[in-house]
Amino acid sequence: MNESVFLLPAPLPLESGEVLTGARVAYRTWGQLNATRSNVVWVCHALTANADVLDWWPGLFGAGCLFDPADWFIVCANVLGSCYGSTSPLDADPATGLGRYQDFPLLTIRDLVAAHEALRQELGLTHIHTLIGGSLGGQQALEWAASQPDMASHLVVIATSARHSAWGIAFNEAQRLAIEADATYHENRPEGGAAGLAAARAVALLSYRGYDAYTATQTEPDDQRLRDFRASSYQRYQGAKLVARFNAYSYVVLTRVMDSHNLGRGRGGVAAALAGIRARTLVLGITSDVLFPLSEQREIAVGVPGAVYGELDSSFGHDGFLLETAKITQALEAFYAAELAPQ
Repeated sequence: MNESVFLLPAPLPLESGEVLTGARVAYRTWGQLNATRSNVVWVCHALTANADVLDWWPGLFGAGCLFDPADWFIVCANVLGSCYGSTSPLDADPATGLGRYQDFPLLTIRDLVAAHEALRQELGLTHIHTLIGGSLGGQQALEWAASQPDMASHLVVIATSARHSAWGIAFNEAQRLAIEADATYHENRPEGGAAGLAAARAVALLSYRGYDAYTATQTEPDDQRLRDFRASSYQRYQGAKLVARFNAYSYVVLTRVMDSHNLGRGRGGVAAALAGIRARTLVLGITSDVLFPLSEQREIAVGVPGAVYGELDSSFGHDGFLLETAKITQALEAFYAAELAPQ
């Protein structure tokens, strides 16, 4: 594995009209380019993930997996606004020397993609074999494929959407309200908003899993218990776990990024944007996903010419895109095999 930081050579114009100066992108690579430079897999990560895809997507990436670094040159870059090495709200503004915090510029999916497109050019990767992502990562991958239709041969998107829904935006706003209700968030310090972030994570989990998943794993075994239930402890544990590795300011920035996703903006609508994607595309939905329901996956598959559609039967809800790696592997093997089959 190689871990590096790319400093953008010029200020990055943002979709909002603002400019992000001194931007950097942290990224990691695994494996080696083959002689024809045709074995590139670029991974776009989800909301609170990072550039270490072998860590957060085990079973799909790593030794012995479908995407084995022995065979593929794998790239994963941390998104702008995150706290894992790329430019974030906690970084100093070059103009003032002070952290930006709540004054960090508004970012959109297109801004994240623009930074990664600059990195792709810096790395001299003229073509990508497979561009893949789930959730927020899938939104990035779709946007990139729409804006650079000849860049990737294959596009794989899982549990995502062509436009972030009112339902998804409402979930994100509920989480931001929890963070903003924490008075320490307004103090603009690295630990600010920690209690609010924990509450936000508890809200998010309800959209990541679902009724059946909670019933299966968090039902209270003690019929005499009157408080401090297993499900309650789980929510608090998950909130504390995120606080230990993330911060409220990045969380607010990135949930707003997700809200901004609209593939059809400036392209004549979602249908027209999807129709312009030329990569051979696999769209996978999760049967129990309440955040990105199957209807949104079908919209993508119907809209992208020749797209292949599949469903992952899972009780894990939206989190199935991270957990059902065996089923994702099967779907990908069939997707690639169909292309190689004699005609």
